[in-house]
Amino acid sequence: MHSDDVVIRVEDACKDFRIYKDKSHTFKDWILFKNRHNYTVNHVLSNVSLTVNRGQALGLIGHNGCGKSTTLKLLNKILYPDSGNIYMNGKISSLIELGAGFHPDMTGRENIYINASIFGLKKHEIDERLDDIIRFSELERFIDSPVRTYSSGMYMRLAFSIAINVNADILLVDEILAVGDANFQKKCFDKMKEIKSSGTTIVIVSHSMDQIKSICDRVIWLEEGKIREDGDAYQVCDDYLTAMDDAAKARMRKEQSEITNVVIQDPNIAYPISQITKQAGKNARRSGNMRARFSNIELDDPNGKPCRMFSFGDSCKVKFSITSQQPDLIGEIIFNIITKDGNWLTSLESYLNVNGYSNYSKITGGEVEIKNMPLSEGDYILEAVLRSPEGKDYDCLTHFIYFHVSAKNAYGSRPVAIENDWRLKGSI
Repeated sequence: MHSDDVVIRVEDACKDFRIYKDKSHTFKDWILFKNRHNYTVNHVLSNVSLTVNRGQALGLIGHNGCGKSTTLKLLNKILYPDSGNIYMNGKISSLIELGAGFHPDMTGRENIYINASIFGLKKHEIDERLDDIIRFSELERFIDSPVRTYSSGMYMRLAFSIAINVNADILLVDEILAVGDANFQKKCFDKMKEIKSSGTTIVIVSHSMDQIKSICDRVIWLEEGKIREDGDAYQVCDDYLTAMDDAAKARMRKEQSEITNVVIQDPNIAYPISQITKQAGKNARRSGNMRARFSNIELDDPNGKPCRMFSFGDSCKVKFSITSQQPDLIGEIIFNIITKDGNWLTSLESYLNVNGYSNYSKITGGEVEIKNMPLSEGDYILEAVLRSPEGKDYDCLTHFIYFHVSAKNAYGSRPVAIENDWRLKGSI
């Protein structure tokens, strides 16, 4: 090391992985099927250099496959670089593969001794920390039971408790702050802050920008195996979110240009997507008896232009037209907003806002305005339903219009961001 203050130094580190099409496992296969040895090279890290000072908390961010976890494994010597040098100065504890080395038939207490010894603790040091480890894990009732009887959450609790009680000089953390229930997660998060304040050097990989900002004072943004940005945690995280938002908008524009057909469960009825909307997603599906149906749906900006990219606090309008096959057919109009993972968030229901059921043959269509978009960063889906008073669907369009909300002005990373204004009284 070139300085007592520098505890981690990475110099021009490169790491490649070979991806074989069909690797031979015997000498006979190697002779007979030489083509099986064809492979492509994945350049995970390319000439990465960085230094971390004592007591600093460094965050590594970037999309999946950019080299974050590989960098952490190189620092922990699970992997070694193909070229370049890595210097580590101090005792290392890692929260990467939690529970590695646990024996399923041994008790939790016995595994504490085994796992802690892997981190380099002597028996008398483990004896001194044993009660703290058990107390932190909250597994007092089960500590003398075999770990094979533990749930996955209990298993991770114990492993986490061991790793953070090693009192290491350098702590390497890889996406593990979602251990156990909400209360235990908070305790883990508070413990991380305590470790940081004690002067321990921390390198953490996470996709949660809130976690990164709370713990780290410096962030490195990796992209395609190279350092794209290195600097203040808040600045780099905001730049990363902006870039991800721009990428999401580009993806939405590409999807918006594609025209697909909506599949209807009744094979005798076929309505092409152009008769509904050009904004529908690839996975759009249609069901219902079609006694009444949507003939057009659009998601527009406040100026009336079709739009699928919004920012927190924006307004938007859902415009629609309805066709009914019989007079005096009544029902309600519903627009559901769900996450891209399929989790329902809220519904816009005409029944609750226009004094009862609607007569489809008389209204023919309309619009509903969403004021002050309360959704945080992410992709969402708008679904549309025409439903009878008895709860049967006339027309149901699922996985229909996809839209994106920018997080630039949102509060945190929650699915729904309620705008709020705090005023505290007294001295702080």
